[in-house]
Amino acid sequence: MFGITGFMLIENYNFVDAFYMTVITVATVGFTEVNPLSEKGKIFTSIFIIFNLGFFAIFASILTRYILEGEINKIFSNYRLLKSVKKMENHVIVCGYGRNGHKACEELRNKRVPFVVIERDIQIFNEMYGERKDFPHIEGDATQDEVLKVAGIDRARALITTLPKDSDNVFVTLTARTLNPKIMIVSRVNQSSSENKLIRAGANRLVNPDFIGGTYMANLITKPHVAEFLDMIDGAGELQLDEFCYEDFKEEYREQTIRDLDVRNKTGVTIMGFKDNVKGFIINPNPNMVFGEGDVLILLGTVEQIKTFAKVYTHKN
Repeated sequence: MFGITGFMLIENYNFVDAFYMTVITVATVGFTEVNPLSEKGKIFTSIFIIFNLGFFAIFASILTRYILEGEINKIFSNYRLLKSVKKMENHVIVCGYGRNGHKACEELRNKRVPFVVIERDIQIFNEMYGERKDFPHIEGDATQDEVLKVAGIDRARALITTLPKDSDNVFVTLTARTLNPKIMIVSRVNQSSSENKLIRAGANRLVNPDFIGGTYMANLITKPHVAEFLDMIDGAGELQLDEFCYEDFKEEYREQTIRDLDVRNKTGVTIMGFKDNVKGFIINPNPNMVFGEGDVLILLGTVEQIKTFAKVYTHKN
């Protein structure tokens, strides 16, 4: 429009002639002018050519950068990831991808639990995970309603907030609870004074990394063998703890006593605990206890033993 307007005002061309002159000038094809240019027309045309050369130089450099640096691939990759988030249901939202968030994501990935990460600083992604981020992630502020909605807060089953500031975790918890009253919320807490605030905001469980770390280091001194045993069942060792709900079991194994289930002889796992729908947790349960609706079994075994149990007794893979 700039070229067309200039030729119409300076050379008194009609619209068609001005459009033609603009096209041949921008394209630099060297066709003959409609009419010989005046002095003002020559100056305008020269400025117009220089302007267009600069514009195309900038455009070419941006296009080259996008191609060479993989920006286009990143854009399409982010588009695919965000599209996959829209299809997610019953997933977990992890707010913050620092050390705690990174570890939480590793555990969720190992357990094949679908999750999406929200992190405002993309540099943290690069530092913690490198350029290969093949899981759904959103660059944004988790305290904002719209960001949580993009992450599918209304369809999620749980939210883990690991932000470094307690005030931000309180805000995320409060917002998430408002948007999804039924969601399970696990929050990081740094100061004991923030615990009641997070509970009132709607957090179901609180985790204090400093408290857990300090207790573990003390146990290495006071109860080293207990600490060593716990290391074996922390998810990365030889043994694993797992839980199976009444609803997970096949129909033929429901409403039976622990003795009748005979899980030790059939699979090798050990029943460490039993969560009764009424009485709560029971350690080393009586063999005559009946496994009924709402109950949960806590099992200890090797990875293969747990897999065998799941295959024999439940619908889980």
